[in-house]
Amino acid sequence: MRVLALLGIRASRASHASGRVKALGGADGWRDDALRREEADMAKNVRTMNCHPDDVFRVLSDAWLYPAWVVGASRMRDVDEAWPQPGAELHHSVGVWPALLDDTTVVEEWDPPHRMVMRAKGWPIGEARVTLRVRSHGDGTIVRIDEEPVSGPATLLPSVLTTPLLRWRNSETLHRLGYLAEGKAG
Repeated sequence: MRVLALLGIRASRASHASGRVKALGGADGWRDDALRREEADMAKNVRTMNCHPDDVFRVLSDAWLYPAWVVGASRMRDVDEAWPQPGAELHHSVGVWPALLDDTTVVEEWDPPHRMVMRAKGWPIGEARVTLRVRSHGDGTIVRIDEEPVSGPATLLPSVLTTPLLRWRNSETLHRLGYLAEGKAG
């Protein structure tokens, strides 16, 4: 596996055992250390938007918009004044009334107009690391979202179960983010 990593090729434990390997980077062009890990595939989605990267980060910087673009978040309760700086939290609820769970999301990295990393809490399911990568593409922008469970019961489930559900959810999340960013364009 180390030889594969030196060649820029990623092999998860399952795909390596079956003789299949995947090239890093791919069509979306992102290559970073997080993608080089020899873990099971995390959920990845990519969407092209008709706006500039700054428009996407205007939406991300307004924590009160979080439930408008994050599937599953139903309402906001509070936002730290320091949002979106690292360590800042937004306090949201997940679910549908009357079955609402109160939780938080914390900024781990804020690098506009390129990248944002958050740790989203969703107990009793657990916590996930969500990474948004943004880059210009022609007259528009490409946004990629990666999500992986990092603690709690969700980490015990095989990725063959969690990854399709996260991809489905994050496809709609990027769709909503696109509507907001494109609406704020100009």
